[in-house]
Amino acid sequence: MMIDGVEVKAVGLENFTEEEAQKYIDYVRERVTTPLKSVRVKLCDDGKVDVEYNARGEKFERIRRITGYLVGTTDRWNNAKKSEEHERVKHNVLVG
Repeated sequence: MMIDGVEVKAVGLENFTEEEAQKYIDYVRERVTTPLKSVRVKLCDDGKVDVEYNARGEKFERIRRITGYLVGTTDRWNNAKKSEEHERVKHNVLVG
């Protein structure tokens, strides 16, 4: 079922209502800051309920430290600073 823009799926729960679904959505939203895509509620063998959720990814801006500056983009740099960035040595990290 779709509640408040969130897909809710109940597994092993008979007569699962929209009101219960809204309570689980509210429960997850209290703990997660990103917008929800879906919530899955599953009744476990021990009688407890397992709640899984998927959240939408958020856009972010890449910030790099280049030649002493924290920058997101280099589009406002002059030619000398762009050349300095282009000529810098980039090192690879080896994972053993």
